[in-house]
Amino acid sequence: MLSVLIWLPIIGAAIIGILPDTIIPKNRIRLVSLTIAFVALLWNSFILLKFDINSQGMQFQEYLPWNETLGLNYQLGVDGLSILMLILNSLLTWIAIYSSNENTQRPKLFYSLILLVSGGVAGAFLAQNLLFFFLFYELELIPFYLLISIWGGEKRAYAGMKFLIYTAVSGAFILATFLGIVWLSGSHSFALDTVNTQNLSAGMQLILLIGIILGFGIKIPLIPFHTWLPDAYVEASAPIAILLGGILAKLGTYGLLRFGLGLFPQAWNVVAPTLAIWGAISAIYGAVVAIAQKDIKRMVAYSSIGHMGYILLAAASSTNLALVGAVAQMFSHGLILAILFHLVGLVETKVGTRELDKLNGLMSPIRGLPIVSALLVLGGMASAGIPGLTGFIAEFIVFQGSFSTFPIPTLLCVASSGLTAVYFVILLNRTCFGRLNNDLAYYPRVVWAEKIPALILASLIIFLGVQPTWLVRWSETTTTAMVAAIPEKTVISQVPLK
Repeated sequence: MLSVLIWLPIIGAAIIGILPDTIIPKNRIRLVSLTIAFVALLWNSFILLKFDINSQGMQFQEYLPWNETLGLNYQLGVDGLSILMLILNSLLTWIAIYSSNENTQRPKLFYSLILLVSGGVAGAFLAQNLLFFFLFYELELIPFYLLISIWGGEKRAYAGMKFLIYTAVSGAFILATFLGIVWLSGSHSFALDTVNTQNLSAGMQLILLIGIILGFGIKIPLIPFHTWLPDAYVEASAPIAILLGGILAKLGTYGLLRFGLGLFPQAWNVVAPTLAIWGAISAIYGAVVAIAQKDIKRMVAYSSIGHMGYILLAAASSTNLALVGAVAQMFSHGLILAILFHLVGLVETKVGTRELDKLNGLMSPIRGLPIVSALLVLGGMASAGIPGLTGFIAEFIVFQGSFSTFPIPTLLCVASSGLTAVYFVILLNRTCFGRLNNDLAYYPRVVWAEKIPALILASLIIFLGVQPTWLVRWSETTTTAMVAAIPEKTVISQVPLK
């Protein structure tokens, strides 16, 4: 059942790339890719409906012996930590393909790479073997490099190479740590359920955990490993930016929870205060730098750094509520970033610029982009944590769950949330309101087909904001089990604020 989510897009990518134009004409490649992505989304929805929210363990598990000598086997499973990430991956893949330009150059390669990325990301979220996870984790490296370097902006070669180098370093840290975990623990398999890290010394656990934090911290990214992110997000086309920010970064936060907190709960308690401060610094830094930006796409990119800091804070706190909030924030952030990048892409396409100093009056009902502007306001409100939208629910749960453990870092993150409102007010005030320059011609109309991705995302943002149970119910049992696995002394050390 789970294998479909991996191999359907990968096989689809191979078919699109190999079959000649006589079988799949160039003008049909986008439709075929869209169909494959939609089938994967439907199958993912079916798995979501069959998912038992009361079960603590892995569900729908698959096992196939592969290479017993290396301890590498085909092992898949899904739990509350990964189920929402899978549905987010399928949804954003479909949206990225749908929102792509119908006249994209080299469509075979373009859509094949997107589907290959989708299959690789799904495999990483499903893998229950350390080496198997690493293989899928690295699978997206070259496709994303090509997607940025070929179809990106003016500095696409520089941005693509920077992304490639940083991600390769991230993979090196993770592989070295995974090998160290298995070799030093004396395990004969890389299976996640057989790895025993508790027999390692406290010092060795701490060293291995630091390797995991560095590896996944680059992918998230956290400062000072963030410098690849603005360049990659800005130079990538809007559909690829959706995938980069909406789903790729979640591999980093997922990895921290699954392999950091999950494998090293005792060592995690040692580094937790540092991680909480790190998350708060990232949140403040991302918000402050976003305020200074003149390019609205770069502003959204820096806002992503700030919001990922909330997830690190929640992971460091390791309370039931905080971990539920971390998963909710991961999903909500993916939706919000996707709608913002899609709308910024539409503005750039219709107006011809992303510069705040040149944009004005887009809310004009006659010559502007009123629907796009209204949706941009909604996206900004969701990112700023306005009540009634999914961004508020996720952030509130994170702050509520983290305050008793790390009050000062939590208050700093709350302050950064206020700064988020500042830079989005600046963005919306300069782009959507005011008088449209009379020297500008009428902007091309945004047809309804171009608005569909934003309307779907906006509907989810509103629905999950007023029905938060549908956002948090999937992960509660799994996160409760993760907290219960933390040693007694770890829980005791989390002294409530008096």
